Amino acid sequence: MFPSLPFSTLNEFTLFTLVLGRMAGIFSAIPLFGGKAVPMKIKAAIMLVMTLVLYPVLKVQPLQLPGDTVSLILLIIRETLIGITLGLLSQVIFTAVEFCGQLVGMQMGIAIANLFDPTTERQVSTMAVFQNLLAMLLFMSMGVHHVFIRSIVESYQVIPVGGWHISGELVQFFIGSIGSVFVLGIKLAAPVMVSLLATSVVLGIVARSFPQMNVFMVSMPLNIGIGFLILGLSLLVFLHTLENAFNGITLQIKTLFKLLS
Repeated sequence: MFPSLPFSTLNEFTLFTLVLGRMAGIFSAIPLFGGKAVPMKIKAAIMLVMTLVLYPVLKVQPLQLPGDTVSLILLIIRETLIGITLGLLSQVIFTAVEFCGQLVGMQMGIAIANLFDPTTERQVSTMAVFQNLLAMLLFMSMGVHHVFIRSIVESYQVIPVGGWHISGELVQFFIGSIGSVFVLGIKLAAPVMVSLLATSVVLGIVARSFPQMNVFMVSMPLNIGIGFLILGLSLLVFLHTLENAFNGITLQIKTLFKLLS
């Protein structure tokens, strides 16, 4: 029926569509590929090409496909939810990075100059944009996107087609992941926050000692200068903390497989 494609029957074409749904779910959730900065046509082409490449090696087990259209659409949605669930693990880390950028920008006093982020369609701190770009570069240089592509292949060995379901353990897992956003964000922002807190204490003492000094005019450039200085000195700590977080994604994916199997 389709001699030039990796399927020749209607049943194989339906299985291909289900694989495409899982692939679309994970590519719509992981950073860089899922952002609105990437045109929809390019994302659709990447998803289709990746599905064509991976479908022959996935060895999807044949199944009794539903006879009605509604059940088939629900099956495709469940496959898409599997991919989205896997991709959300990376979004947790990037949300923590953005939270860190918001904290640092507010402490430094540059949160006033917010930028419009086209990927989220809202205003974000300039420091959040900068740190998000650093995290994106580290994400790509470490090959974490390859981990998610490999997880798609491995998921078919653990999670059958249409195997997505909600359970209490899965809800608790995501609640814990969301809670880790604040923990990781505070860890990333800690050097700058502590330094600027110490600066504020010193400025408060100076203001009490020299009431005639305009501390407000002094504090703004001082906080920005010290903030950038500490950011530069603690850059390796920032990247090392992110590296540990990205390395933990593999274990989280295995845990997620157990919860969905």
